[in-house]
Amino acid sequence: MLNAKVKNYLHLHFLVFIAGFTAILGKEITIGSVDLVWYRMLIAGILMFLYIRIIKLKIEVDTKTKLKFFGAGIIIALHWITFFESINQSNVSIALAMFSTGAFFASFVEPLIYKRKIIWYEILFGVVVILGVFLITQSEIKYLNGILLGISSALFSTLFAVINGKFIETHRATVISYYEFISGVVFLSLFVLVFRGGFSSEFFILSSEDWIYIFILASICTAYAFIGAVNVMRHVSPYTVVLTYNLEPLYGIAIALLCYPETEIMSTQFYYGAFLVLATVLANGILKNYKSYKKRNTLTNKPN
Repeated sequence: MLNAKVKNYLHLHFLVFIAGFTAILGKEITIGSVDLVWYRMLIAGILMFLYIRIIKLKIEVDTKTKLKFFGAGIIIALHWITFFESINQSNVSIALAMFSTGAFFASFVEPLIYKRKIIWYEILFGVVVILGVFLITQSEIKYLNGILLGISSALFSTLFAVINGKFIETHRATVISYYEFISGVVFLSLFVLVFRGGFSSEFFILSSEDWIYIFILASICTAYAFIGAVNVMRHVSPYTVVLTYNLEPLYGIAIALLCYPETEIMSTQFYYGAFLVLATVLANGILKNYKSYKKRNTLTNKPN
């Protein structure tokens, strides 16, 4: 029998695999990116509400806090829209490689939000990431729109992660996500009403395959993945969680190569660039968590 630690570690890798599989579902679903994200956030919000009711969690927050959550919900909606649109206009490998540039954006966004100095090695890693993106762009210029959308997705994801990092200091993660999902639905509904003239009957007519894929995306890849991640973090160290989630693009690209070899096999220069980006993300995670671990040990062993 597996002990609890091994079970949670395997669960963590399963969650990362699910995160990588999200891109595959995005490629398979045939509706537009805005429509897809609307359905994803609506179904995930409903499932999250049911979960909240089951565990009898209080979700009341003041109006100011709700507005902050709503703003974050709009950001995550924009992240998902640009991510899926990047897949539509390029492929899974491009979208996931560009998504990895979020570590570069974090090196500038985090100091602004948390009011700390920029760390020298973050600048160095940022230069390496830029070089990796340059190699990818040079070799796959035909996918330029997808590359730009993927970079935009990474920026929105970074903003969302950093802002949520502030929220989690004082609020339950489940409550935060519930309000963010609902606000995303409201935002996208207003978008459809203003820029499309309202919801047409075609909006709600989907193929059976799309309904199945969207439900999997909203339930397993969104609601379940989030709840599972929160549970895993109670048993696995933050270092392990952060480092393992950095493997998401690797899992996603590997799955895409297996599922779509005719469209996902890229040039050699692409893989050089993707390797630089992914290696930098992993190195950044290892170095940051090592410094954090060393600092905690220093404080723990400090004499009274």
